[in-house]
Amino acid sequence: MQQDILINWSPQETRVAIVEHGAVQELHVERTLERGLVGNVYLGKVSRVLPGMQSAFIDIGLERAAFLHVADVWQRQPDGEPPAFARKNEPQVPIEKQVFEGQALMVQVIKDPIGTKGARLSTQISIAGRLLVFLPQDDHVGVSQKIPPAERDALRARLQALVGDKSTGGGGGFILRTNGEDSTDAELAEDIAYLRKTWARIKEASLKLPAMSLLHQDLDLLQRVLRDLVGDHTQTIRIDSMEQFQRLRAFGQEFMPAAAGKLQHYKGERPIFDLYSIDEEVAKALGRRVDLKSGGYLIVDQTEALTTIDVNTGGYVGARNFDDTIFKTNLEAAQAIARQLRLRNLGGIIVVDFIDMVREDHQQAVLSEFKKQLARDRVKTMSSGTFSQLGLVEMTRKRTRESLAHMLCEPCEVCQGKGSVKTARSVCYDILREILREARQFNPREFRVVASARVVELFLDEESQHLAGLSDFIKKPISLQAESAMGQEQYDIVLL
Repeated sequence: MQQDILINWSPQETRVAIVEHGAVQELHVERTLERGLVGNVYLGKVSRVLPGMQSAFIDIGLERAAFLHVADVWQRQPDGEPPAFARKNEPQVPIEKQVFEGQALMVQVIKDPIGTKGARLSTQISIAGRLLVFLPQDDHVGVSQKIPPAERDALRARLQALVGDKSTGGGGGFILRTNGEDSTDAELAEDIAYLRKTWARIKEASLKLPAMSLLHQDLDLLQRVLRDLVGDHTQTIRIDSMEQFQRLRAFGQEFMPAAAGKLQHYKGERPIFDLYSIDEEVAKALGRRVDLKSGGYLIVDQTEALTTIDVNTGGYVGARNFDDTIFKTNLEAAQAIARQLRLRNLGGIIVVDFIDMVREDHQQAVLSEFKKQLARDRVKTMSSGTFSQLGLVEMTRKRTRESLAHMLCEPCEVCQGKGSVKTARSVCYDILREILREARQFNPREFRVVASARVVELFLDEESQHLAGLSDFIKKPISLQAESAMGQEQYDIVLL
C-alpha cells in the first residue's frame, strides 16, 4: 500500500489529502481564522483571585481573561502516582493559598473561549507527541486505558526502560497513546526526544519572555502532517507553497528527519488538488449518494446521534445469479464504506445495512473484508463483527475533529437541515387555516397573503376555488402577493 500526501496551502486555509492508488482516502482542513487554542501554553498573569468561587482570572493576552478553577491547579503526587488534580479523600488546598494577584503562572488552555466565556486553563502541562503524551511535572509512566489490559504491563515496562529516571538524565511522566501500541523502541525513543526538546524550549521561553506571552502553540495542520500522518507507506509529501515547504523542512529536519526526507515542493502549473480530482471527490463526499463501480450505490445519512449507511444493488446485474450479484455488491460496498468513513471523518455510532445475504460463507466473507478495510483507519474503530438479528452491522469510530460536512457546510436556510420542505399545496392549506383563525380574532378591511411564487401560483390556479370559498365565508377580500426572497414554507398574512 503506497501513499502520497498532497498539501494545498493558502493564507486562509490549509488542505491535506492522503492518496492511495490514485484515490483520495482522507482529507484534513484547517482554517486560519478558526484555529483553536486548546493545547497552547502561556505565561499568564493572575489578575483576580475569587475565594468565593475558588477560581482565579488569568490574563494570557486574549480579549477576555481566562478562567482557572482550583480543581485544575496541579499538585505534585508522591511516589510517582498517576497525575491528579486533587488528592482523593483529602481537603482541597484553597486557591487563595496557591495563587496571588500579579503572580506569573505557566498555564495551558484546556477549553476554548465560547461566547462570552473566556478560555478555561490548567496549570498541569501536557504535550502531545505522535505516540506519547508528556507530563513534564510528573514522574508517572502510564498506558492508555483503551489498550487491552493484558498488554499494558509489558508496554509500561518497555516505556519505563526508555524513559529512564532522573539519575540517568530522564524523568518526566509519559502516557502511551492508543496509536503507539505497536510502535518499535526506536519510534518511541524518537518521540521521547522530541517531547523533551519541546519542553526545554517552553521552559527557556518562560524565563526570557514577559507575562501574557505565548510559550508554546500546539502544532498546526502542516506540522501535524509530519507528526501524525506520515508512515512507512508514505512515498512523497508534496506541497504547493515554497515558503511553507522551507518552513516544514526546517521543522522536520529538527524533529522528524525520516519524514522530512519525503518532502517535495510541487511546481506544476495545474493546481495540486487537480492531479487526482480531489475537489470533485470532496463535492461527492458532501452528498448522500455514493456510486459504486459495479452500478450499486450507498446512501449515507449523517444525523446528530448516529450515521446510517444503506447498500443498494442499483443497476448491477453482472453476476451469474442473484446471490452472486448481492455478494459482489456487498464486497465492493465494504471497501467503499471504510473509505467514506475516513474521507468524511464520520464519528460516533455508525449502522451499516448491507443487502441481505442467504449464504453463511458470503456473510463471513463480507464481514472479514469490512474488518480488513477498517483496520487501515488511523482513527480507532470498533465493529460488532457480526450481523444483528435485523441484518445490520453496528460499529463506532472515535470522533477526532468535526466531520467534513460539519466543517464545510451549515444547515440549509430553507429546510433548516431537514432535507425536505412542505409541498406548495400543504403550505396553501396552512395559510387557509391561519386566515380563518385570524378572522375569528380580528376584523381587518382585507387579508393579504405574502408567500413564495409557487404557493401564489397554486392559489391562482388549482386552489382558487378554496380561496374564494374562504373569502365568501369570512366576508373579507383576500389578496395575494408573490415574494421571490421567501422559501416555500415561509409566508406572512398581513391585516389591512
